[in-house]
Formats: sequence, C-alpha cells, structure tokens
Amino acid sequence: MPDNEWDPDDYDEGHGFVAEYGRDVVRLLDPQPGERVLDLGCGTGTLSAVIADSGAEVVGIDAAASMVEQARERYPALTFAVADAREYEPDGAFDAVFSNAALHWIPGDDHDAVLSMVGSALTDEGRFVAEFGGHGNVSQVERAVRDELDARGYDTDHSWYFPSIGEYAPRLENHGLEVTDAVLFDRPTELDGGQAGLREWIEMFGDELFAPVTESDHEAVLDAVEERLRPVLYDPESETWTADYRRLRFVAERTR
Repeated sequence: MPDNEWDPDDYDEGHGFVAEYGRDVVRLLDPQPGERVLDLGCGTGTLSAVIADSGAEVVGIDAAASMVEQARERYPALTFAVADAREYEPDGAFDAVFSNAALHWIPGDDHDAVLSMVGSALTDEGRFVAEFGGHGNVSQVERAVRDELDARGYDTDHSWYFPSIGEYAPRLENHGLEVTDAVLFDRPTELDGGQAGLREWIEMFGDELFAPVTESDHEAVLDAVEERLRPVLYDPESETWTADYRRLRFVAERTR
C-alpha cells in the first residue's frame, strides 16, 4: 500500500465528504439484518457503523493502524482489524464485501490479489459493492502537481489506480465476480477548508507525490499549484475549491 501518513482526526474533521458521499454506496449495498459484511478500507469506521445500524454484522479492515485505532475508540462494539487487503485471510464467509474510497490506494498490479481474496471470502451469490477513483479522477490536480514538481527538478510518482469500467470489469469476472451494475461518473467535489481547501487536500492525500520535496520547497510548491488551478477549480465568491473527482461504482455477484 502507498506510504501515506494518515491523521485520523484531520481525515474526519477536514475531509468528512468522503464518508458523506459513501452513504450512497451503503444504500446501494442495502445491508440486511443478520448479514455478515466485510468493510474493506474502513478508515475510521464511520460507514462500518452505518452498515451495522441496519442489523448486519460488520468486520472492518484497514492497512493504516492509526485509522483502525480511531475506529475502535469510536465504535467499541464493532470489530476492526489492521490488515492489508492483498493478504487478508477472512475468518469465515461474508454475505457482502463493501468498499468506499479505498481501492484506488492499492497499486493496479496488486488488484488481482485483492479480488481473489474477495471472491474467496464471499458466500455463494454474495455481492461486492464498491466505489473508488475511476479513470480521469483528479486529473487536473495531479497534472498541476506533477508539472510544478517537474519544473523544479523533482522526479515523483504515486501508486493511485484509477481504472475504466472496460479495464476493471474483466478483472472482477476473472475472479468469479459477475458485474451486474457499473458506472463511471464525474463528481465534482467541494473541498472543506475554504481558501486552504486544496492544499489541505493535497497534504492529506498526496503525501507520496511530495515524498522527494525538500521542506524548504514544500510551501512554495503548494502555493504554485494553487496558482495553476485557481482559474479552473476555485470559486472566489464562496471561497471554495472543487476537486475534479471521477468515480467508478459497481456491484458484482459471486458466481462460483
């Protein structure tokens, strides 16, 4: 998994839109009383708790220990574990696997390991319901950061994976997961934080891009990225930045 530094308090307080948009994915999941659900990439457990409110039994896993610690503190009645989805060994079968805003953090080459785990974890006719960054997600933000870093002589990369439907559906099907619904859609997303919203977003989600940047250049790069994007992503009247999100959402059912 990418070595992103997660601050769970900042994640909840400054980027609450992640969980708010995820409630739509929970509605698509439609968890039922008595079902057993695996929340893959549960973060601080907000959506795990929403699923549990339906009467389902939830197990939340996340690779970030700080996020799981926060989830356990906030929802002590639920089950959470620090686990890498590529290596997770489920304790029993699940009626559904759920994931929101997490799968794009796993490098593309590693998704077959994740999908193999999901396929083996599901009961017969169990379902996998997920949403994550799709093809073109935050392309303007990424391009501005890359261009600014290139201009300053920094060589940087990231492990984000933003596939199209045509790319991802066959991968699901190769692991016995039949796609019954899939959509790739634009979702312009207003960022919290007012004038500082964009830099706070980059500092939360773009650690990997900034890994080679010296401390003396850090703020200057952020200032320059803001100037590059201000004409297209900033509304001066409301003092709000809007990130160019695109999401891939799907439902897949286990067929074997």
